[in-house]
Parts: sequence; structure tokens; C-alpha cells
Amino acid sequence: MTQAAQFSWPIRIYYEDTDAGGIVYYANYLKFFERARTEWLRHAGINQQLMAEQQKAMFVVKSTSMDYHSPAKLDDQLRITVAVEKLGKASILFTQEGWRGDQRLASGSIKVGCVDCELVRPCAIPPNVVQQVQAQYFPVNA
Repeated sequence: MTQAAQFSWPIRIYYEDTDAGGIVYYANYLKFFERARTEWLRHAGINQQLMAEQQKAMFVVKSTSMDYHSPAKLDDQLRITVAVEKLGKASILFTQEGWRGDQRLASGSIKVGCVDCELVRPCAIPPNVVQQVQAQYFPVNA
């Protein structure tokens, strides 16, 4: 990711995040990534609740791909980064990473699709949301 592409959100590791071995349970990175994406949307001026109520559209996770590089442990302070890799008509592909200092712990891509709240079928991302994403959008390979 380029520096311009990154938005980051801090995450502290608590007991509830760890497994019996004392390291972060692998699936919890998906929760951390979700929190960071939600904060990225807020930073971009996108209120998901209002989008659902007023425009009858919501984002749902369509696919994920994760790689784990090094473990995180209790009390670690992580930084979760978010970048838009691709903005489609009805989807957004995010690239995300989890860092402890300058050590990358996890990386992945998350594709979210926009669906009609009532039909729960794919729909176009509302134009105002597209504009807000584009205002924050920096291609990863720029």
C-alpha cells in the first residue's frame, strides 16, 4: 500500500481476543478489519445506518482472503490499515493490514457488495456514496 492510500485505526488486544495459547485468535483479525473499515466509512462521511434507512442500501461482506505473518499478543497495540483497491458499480474491494509498530502481522482483501435492504439483492452503490468513496479513494498501485 502506498502511504497516501492508508487510513489506520488503533486496536488494543484484550484477553477476549486471545486463544488458549495467548495469541490473537486468527478469526479476530476479521473483526479488527471490520472495525477499521467502518471507521474508514465514517471518515469518508458515509453513515451506514442512514444509508440503510434513507437509501435502502447496505454493504455486506462478499469475500475475504487473509494471510497471517506474525502473532499478536495480549496488550499489544495494533494499527489496522484500510485502502480501496477497486471501486465497482456495486462493490468495493479493500486491502487491509494489521501492524504492531513496523511489523506486519496480517494482511488481506475484503470485498463488500452493496445490496438492497428489502430485497437483499445486489444493487448499485448510491451515487452520493460513490462520490464520498472517490474523494477518499487512492489506488493501491498508484
